[in-house]
Amino acid sequence: MASGSRPPLSKLASGANGGKLVTRRGGAIAAGDRGQDSEAGAAFIHVAPCSMPLPVLIAVPHAGRAYPGAVLAEMRDAGLSQLRLEDRHVDAVGVEIARATGTGLLVAHAPRAMLDLNRAADDIDWEMVEGGAKGNPQARRYGSNARARSGLGLVPRRLPGFGEIWRSRLPREELLRRVDDIHQPYHDFLAKELKRIRDAWGAALLIDLHSMPPLRRPSGEERAPQIVLGDRFGASCHSTLASRAFRYLELHGCAAAHNRPYSGGYVLDRHAEPARGIHGLQIELCRSTYLDASLSEPTAAVKPLARMLAGLVRELGAETAGLGASGELAQAAE
Repeated sequence: MASGSRPPLSKLASGANGGKLVTRRGGAIAAGDRGQDSEAGAAFIHVAPCSMPLPVLIAVPHAGRAYPGAVLAEMRDAGLSQLRLEDRHVDAVGVEIARATGTGLLVAHAPRAMLDLNRAADDIDWEMVEGGAKGNPQARRYGSNARARSGLGLVPRRLPGFGEIWRSRLPREELLRRVDDIHQPYHDFLAKELKRIRDAWGAALLIDLHSMPPLRRPSGEERAPQIVLGDRFGASCHSTLASRAFRYLELHGCAAAHNRPYSGGYVLDRHAEPARGIHGLQIELCRSTYLDASLSEPTAAVKPLARMLAGLVRELGAETAGLGASGELAQAAE
């Protein structure tokens, strides 16, 4: 397996609490890896202190770089596809934030090229699967939505300005295996962990961490947004969390946008339930804030960016703890 550089999770050993860490791995990237104890074959890894100081879980679903050789061989241009599809090295930022704050961190190792964890399991372009729509019973049942047909479904099919990613169609059995071994275990774990945090604190906050290509400067604005906060237009978290986040970013001189062009996706739709004390906020970081000029490799800017964001996480964590302590949301969950 061509794994690339894995997230530096060992740095969490010197985290904010200095206490014992619990590491859990789940899922399988390639066939035959199921149940493997080593990090290499796991679809995701979760690291958290035994005693968490904040009711916050940071998740990084799109930075996976563990590509099986067979997947790389099927790509028409592996280097370009990796660069364009990955939230390039944003897991390095997530590690530094978790280290500074003591939050839990969930990082996907499975690459987005294999399966997009921010898409529903039936968000499939069946024309990229062997047999096509006519040869697959699931296609007749679910069909394909517009996003999947555009090339950005559960398994990405094409890149804007480049075209088809893959040399041939994906075997149906492999698609179903990826759903069973990557998608389902990741989301099952995420749901269970958020519920555990909510039950302990009365409320939980999921920060779904992503990165984005540089945006254009909006008309009438001095700068392009460096961060986009997505809350599904108010549906995924309490309004005080988003408003507090924007106040913090403004005080730190960070240009930020709200829900446009990224409001969040399937992860927030599935897991965020503010009425039941589980909140979700997507954070998109401009890649130019922590990567080199080619938007390929991390720079020394990772640590100062993470320090600024760690302050944001502390404030949002305190706000979430306050929401849980109020008892209002705990009653709604009963």
